[in-house]
Amino acid sequence: MELRCVDCGRAHPPALLYDCPACGGILELRGDDGLPPVDLGQGETPLLRAPRLEASLPGFAGQIWLKDETRNPSGSFKDRLVGAALARAVALGARGVVCASSGNAGAATAAYAARAGVPAVIVVPAHTPPGKVTQIAAHGALLLLVEGHYSRAYDLARGLERHGFANLTTTFLNPWGVAALDAVGHEIGARIGVPDLVLIPTGSGPLVQGVARGLPGARLVAVQAEGCAPIVRAFEAGAEAVSAWGEPRTIASGISDPLIGYERDGTHTLRLVRASGGLAVAVSDAALRRAMQDLARLEGVYAEPTGASPLAALARLHGEGRLPAAARCVLLVTGHGFKDGKAYEEMPARTHRVADPGDLPAVARLCEAALAEA
Repeated sequence: MELRCVDCGRAHPPALLYDCPACGGILELRGDDGLPPVDLGQGETPLLRAPRLEASLPGFAGQIWLKDETRNPSGSFKDRLVGAALARAVALGARGVVCASSGNAGAATAAYAARAGVPAVIVVPAHTPPGKVTQIAAHGALLLLVEGHYSRAYDLARGLERHGFANLTTTFLNPWGVAALDAVGHEIGARIGVPDLVLIPTGSGPLVQGVARGLPGARLVAVQAEGCAPIVRAFEAGAEAVSAWGEPRTIASGISDPLIGYERDGTHTLRLVRASGGLAVAVSDAALRRAMQDLARLEGVYAEPTGASPLAALARLHGEGRLPAAARCVLLVTGHGFKDGKAYEEMPARTHRVADPGDLPAVARLCEAALAEA
């Protein structure tokens, strides 16, 4: 077992390392860690066929599958990384952990640190959705709110490494956590084999790597929001390297990562996408809202904007004629809708105030109208 740099190839012994001491490159875990993760029941999430979504795309004769990562204990795929990274941090003698987060990783770290009895500091942008902030605070972590974008929270968490905190930030920083995402690909393959496309919400990209390593042969689609799309911009320009984004402007808080100061994360993800023969696609906030509604109303899956982004991207590819008619597609639904309830509160809802519950005929007419619309 070793940590190996993806850039210079140099190997390093197991330790709390966050980048290559020789060149600053991204480190990957090679070999089997063998250490059980801190466990709250994460992983082995459902893979659900989505026939009503399939029928909603005119002319589509393929398959849509939803890898429902909202079923993890804290409501997102981040539980997989954090459980593994925290176990290794404790084994290597860390006295506390820190995590920079747009919300989901912070909630996971707070929950798993509580489970393990380890002090946790969570650093989030001050505009993080209240549902995510509330969840973090519920587990008793020290919560630091930073004005500005996610990369500022990232910088502060990196600084706290020097004060005895193991860094569980879920970019490519922690190789022990990132390695746990290979299981997502393994679980898909064990259920349905290798699909044609796997669509993945993408900030810096560890989940893209997890699917690439765990499901060789699948074409990967990195999905970003139009208001923060550094990887898509580089992909469309044919660039070899990703440059940082400016100020993110999107409702998809989970992928609003401008990569300022750690652009090589995006470049690594870009290489993985291209090596798979895949794509990088950006979607608008309007498309995200439509996808959230479709997931909830057609398939019963309640996803935050980031979790719905693969469906928005699939709809875009279909509309542009870039989705093969018979393709088998897996959409990674990465975060639960309770993470950002405000996004749903702003959508139209079918509600009717009943002034007289005793007027059964009038209420029945309303219900019959609902049946007729179904």
